[in-house]
Amino acid sequence: MIGYLRGTVLEVGLETVTLEVGGVGYELSCSGPVLQDLGTHKDQVQELWVYTHLREDALHLFGFASSDEKVFFLTLLKINGVGPKLALSILSGASIEKIMSMIENEDVKGLTCLPKVGKKTAEQMILSLKGKLVLSSREGSKNFSSSPSSQNLQLITSALVNLGYKINDVEKVIVEFPREMEIQEGVRRGLQVLAKPL
Repeated sequence: MIGYLRGTVLEVGLETVTLEVGGVGYELSCSGPVLQDLGTHKDQVQELWVYTHLREDALHLFGFASSDEKVFFLTLLKINGVGPKLALSILSGASIEKIMSMIENEDVKGLTCLPKVGKKTAEQMILSLKGKLVLSSREGSKNFSSSPSSQNLQLITSALVNLGYKINDVEKVIVEFPREMEIQEGVRRGLQVLAKPL
């Protein structure tokens, strides 16, 4: 599955960007802020972290400006009733820091101001994520992580999800791994476990 792309920005639409990589044009759905930024870099080389969403009848790519944004997107997918398109809409409505703040402060009204988020979804976001999100500082910049996983476990999770496994199934496996497990070893062990019935 595709987890990262680096290529030339060919076209930016209202919901998608087309990125040329090695002569192939990849269409990716992105949040509003990411599309706005890419629009200022047309015909320039840019990089996007990618989530590959597989269904029986379609393959859909979602692009993110950073691995932190992608991790937060995957975290949103854990919430009942939140699919990839809704998660992307949520990211379009506010910064990760602001969304996290509203969740921690149980700000239902603020969350319902996000695109396509109703009261029931806002309450579910709080129920699922309150107290489980942390924002750490690394090399002078803010970085999102989902407690208690280390960055390596986040990357292992992302890799397994990109290989087509459901986020909930991956989480059940990852929770048993050491926090500092090497990424390659984690992916290998994850594939072994996920290949068996959970």
